Amino acid sequence: MENIKIVTTAMQVPERVVTNDDLTELMDTSDEWIYPRTGIHQRHVVTTENTSDLATSVAKKLLEQSGWDAADLDFIIVGTMSPDALSPHTAAIVQGNIEAPNAFAFDLNAACSGFVYGMSVASSFLSSGRYQKGMFIGAEVLSKLVDWKDRTVSVLFGDGAGGVLLEKTDEPVGLIAEELQSFGDRGQAILTGRFANKNAFAGEISPLDPYFHQDGRSVYSFATREVPKVMQKALEKAGLEADDVDFYLVHQANKRIVESMAKNFGQPMDKFPTNMEEYGNTSAGSTAILLDELRRSGQIKPGMKIAFVGFGGGLAIGVQIWQL
Repeated sequence: MENIKIVTTAMQVPERVVTNDDLTELMDTSDEWIYPRTGIHQRHVVTTENTSDLATSVAKKLLEQSGWDAADLDFIIVGTMSPDALSPHTAAIVQGNIEAPNAFAFDLNAACSGFVYGMSVASSFLSSGRYQKGMFIGAEVLSKLVDWKDRTVSVLFGDGAGGVLLEKTDEPVGLIAEELQSFGDRGQAILTGRFANKNAFAGEISPLDPYFHQDGRSVYSFATREVPKVMQKALEKAGLEADDVDFYLVHQANKRIVESMAKNFGQPMDKFPTNMEEYGNTSAGSTAILLDELRRSGQIKPGMKIAFVGFGGGLAIGVQIWQL
């Protein structure tokens, strides 16, 4: 086990709530159509904020809750596929906003697997012995990447951020095992944020298409077939059975996917909590938001074993099992 402590958690979502009924003003849809297919009733959407604003709010909450000074941080990682800009990267903006002079900062884009991949990088830094304290935040403003007239995609996503403080420790807690896998040959199933090639030497101008496009059937099949295989590999690495894990915090993409995973492992849905009903799919933010809600409600306690499960764009899957 890599002895790393999750010191505290925090989240931030925009105040503006967009219900499924609100979407009927923009497209031909209804709550009766959306909820049975996705498990989503509403989502939070920015009005004036950007990704760095949500991430900065999370960072400030983490520091306040822990009593740490920003100067204590060795690094800040932000997982996002919807940054404010390509440069400066969002983590650097956060580092400046919270005045963390000793922290290096960078973004990581693994789409909906971003929380697990970010936690993997952060835990590797701490396990190396070169760094003692770090911050990871998953933050997304996906509302700027969806066509709000496309009911096949726009109903799925929301904006939000969640994060953790991590530190190297001698306590018997930390990362037990992980399994990361990429399926780049299937990457065309989820597309977003494509730039046009407009350079002066281009023979053919590639299309500019910033919006989400998703082959929902392929993604559903991928999630229900491939993700459980990766979860099983992580359990085997950890020397655990499915029953040994207290909670499975699965990326909040679709409730039917989560239900399929619980059934696959013979586990009750109580061990696969969901909150996409309120937030929708917040990509790299989803698992961290769920973790914070469960911690603050007292459902997740020290001593528990938790599995973090991410999957999505890439296509990619990431699973980590932690001892809290």
